[in-house]
Amino acid sequence: MGHTSKRMKEARKLFDAEKVYSLDEAIGSIEKFPKVKFDESVELHFALTVNPKSSDQIVRGTVVLPHGIGKTVRIAVFCKGEMESKAKEAGADYVGSTELIDKVSKGFLDFDVVIASPDMMRDLSKLGKVLGPRGLMPTPKAGTVTTDIEKAIADVKAGKIEFKSDKQAGIHVGVGKRSFSKDKIKENIQTLLDAINQAKPVSLKGNLIKSVSLSTTMGPGLKVAL
Repeated sequence: MGHTSKRMKEARKLFDAEKVYSLDEAIGSIEKFPKVKFDESVELHFALTVNPKSSDQIVRGTVVLPHGIGKTVRIAVFCKGEMESKAKEAGADYVGSTELIDKVSKGFLDFDVVIASPDMMRDLSKLGKVLGPRGLMPTPKAGTVTTDIEKAIADVKAGKIEFKSDKQAGIHVGVGKRSFSKDKIKENIQTLLDAINQAKPVSLKGNLIKSVSLSTTMGPGLKVAL
């Protein structure tokens, strides 16, 4: 049986594992949990009613959280020619074409988001096995394959995130940091909820969301009524 840390034992005294909390109660509770040495992320974990094996019931989308996620996002942009200078001016951390592809193929992965111009996608497909499993492969649906590189970079810097249901019909998304105010966390959560509900598959009848829990990186999850 795994060892339970002193901090986790203290956290468990501060909430009821069986209770379903209101959003305000849940946010208030995690604020009381013992702190660690870093600014933990605040995360939402969704269990959905979709059939994860059905291709027409994948829930996927993007949303700009009004207060971001409290993390400096490193952006890699794959493009050519004039777009390279535009990407650098817009604040991309890494910019290039074939030379950047070669660098990534050799193990370079010091970035969190990938944006690409459409003319790079054929070459970028070589990195499918590297970027795909990490959720980094750019797609038109997510707005990360685009000719408007500057806007895509600005959106990411403004707090744009992508969400996608996994093989267990779940979605797991960071919605801020413990250092955020209660109001900022709540606004981010409500914005994310709206986006996920809007991404409900047409083929799905009834409610999309089965259950939700709220947690911090190192803390327990609290059931939330939404």
